Amino acid sequence: VVLPSNPGRSGETVMASPKTFWRVLCMLRVGWCLLPQTGYLHPDEFFQSPEVMAGSILDLKVYHPWEFLPKSPCRTVVFPLITSGAAFWAIKALQHLGLSTSCITSYTLLVSPRLLLTIFSFILDYSVYQLAPLWGADPWNSLALLAGSYVTLVFYTRTFANTVEGLLFALLLLLVSSKAASETSASACRWQNPLNHKLIGMIIVAGFFNRPTFLAFALVPLLHWVCAGATCQQSVRRTIQHVLCLAPSAAFTAVFFIAADTWYFTSPLSGLSLVVVTPLNFLTYNLNPDNLAQHGTHPHLTHFAVNGVLLFGILHVEAVSNGIKLLKVHISQFMWLKALKRSSHSAITCPEGRLALLAFYFIPLALLSLFSHQEPRFLIPLILPLVLLATQHRQAQQWKSINLVFNLCGALFFGCFHQGGIVPCLFHLEQLTHSPESLSHRTHYTLLFARTYMPPRFLLNVNKSNTLVELVDMAGAEKSFLCQILGSIVNGPACLNRELGKEMTCQVLVIIPGTVRTIIEQCPLLVKKETVIFPHLTMEDPPQMSFLLSEKWRSQLGLHILYLERNQKSI
Repeated sequence: VVLPSNPGRSGETVMASPKTFWRVLCMLRVGWCLLPQTGYLHPDEFFQSPEVMAGSILDLKVYHPWEFLPKSPCRTVVFPLITSGAAFWAIKALQHLGLSTSCITSYTLLVSPRLLLTIFSFILDYSVYQLAPLWGADPWNSLALLAGSYVTLVFYTRTFANTVEGLLFALLLLLVSSKAASETSASACRWQNPLNHKLIGMIIVAGFFNRPTFLAFALVPLLHWVCAGATCQQSVRRTIQHVLCLAPSAAFTAVFFIAADTWYFTSPLSGLSLVVVTPLNFLTYNLNPDNLAQHGTHPHLTHFAVNGVLLFGILHVEAVSNGIKLLKVHISQFMWLKALKRSSHSAITCPEGRLALLAFYFIPLALLSLFSHQEPRFLIPLILPLVLLATQHRQAQQWKSINLVFNLCGALFFGCFHQGGIVPCLFHLEQLTHSPESLSHRTHYTLLFARTYMPPRFLLNVNKSNTLVELVDMAGAEKSFLCQILGSIVNGPACLNRELGKEMTCQVLVIIPGTVRTIIEQCPLLVKKETVIFPHLTMEDPPQMSFLLSEKWRSQLGLHILYLERNQKSI
């Protein structure tokens, strides 16, 4: 993000105020959501919320991930229902009321849940605006830095459980920081505020059910809430009092989540009568190293050395630099706890406050680094303390040009290019399978995806009872196996029987990135038509530089839809 220079100085260009800049970026956030964004970040953005809800609420043909199967429920259904479920109920109600005959389309199925998350993302902005003065940062510069980060523009407009985790973390920071800053009298102990501790208890349990890793983010804010303040001296008795204050609201929230998950994952037909506690199943699965190895293992320094830089750029580097400087000053490993306990009217804005912000950032990062499976999106809740820390030192103004280029590149790469052809391809296939020609003359479509991320089935907008559209995901299949499967589908008896016995047309389409397009050419298949969707960048099969500098660069950065026909010689 570009932060404006101070107006009125000689020799400097007067730029728009941070407040105006933030407003423009807010409109960009909403507008880019509605366009929509075509980048595909990770399968979890679809398969942990909208894909599941589309099958449950709209009766669409979907793929149920193992986390949401009744035999292995590892994800709570509450937040998917609140986000994607609420959006799908709304468009379903509009269609049933006759207010619109075409409410349910691939576009509305994609955008409606994202739009709801985009609206929720302004919780971040509100939290930053309220927190910045408490931590000695400029509110509008903080907002401009937050809104201009590609993490906000891309990740916080998607249906990730990590997005919900970040919003809950922001609310928790808002509660503990505002209360700590308001303690100015000896009788104002925060555990005596009923509304405050009720909300904190609810947020902690809700975050735990959303993702058990939320406890890593909540640890330091809770310590700050318990220990900071003139009247709450550190003692076992006082700590127990604080915990007991959280117990009623925490217990009530836990019962609500358990009841909702038990209702969703059990039914009279299933014969299951056990109580479903999804976080326990989540922990049981992820604490097994063999299970984590199936999803990929990384060095323990990946978050610190790679993911932090990938998400936050120079802000992460500056935070590391500040952390090293403060460690030199506070060499004792217990010094930071003592700093949080000190009470004075300016405790939030003094160097101890800076130390607390660094703890809010680095302690969760360190705890998450204990696990061998590390992905960048796990760190997106940390953008809030990082923004406050950067604007507290005016580091963002020092690096504004670097921040601008970094966030622009990140937004384009993740928001447009990365696996960017899959969503437009599904839009195109939905129009194809719902076209008047296909409906008037019965056509069976076999849609085979190869060398791409998992295609979300719900965007095809195909009802569960529809047997004319079949999607096959070949993932990263090798050439020999891919050719064998394609040959058996195109030239096999099933497709021939459909055409001869049921008076229908059989269409076989293979969707494959341009970088591995030559695989299909080596198969004994005939291509009668081809459509290229641009852009599509796959890092699993990246394009070669020699092709990018040639006339074929557009083909390399495209997703190819190949219409195959039967090879009579093979028959």
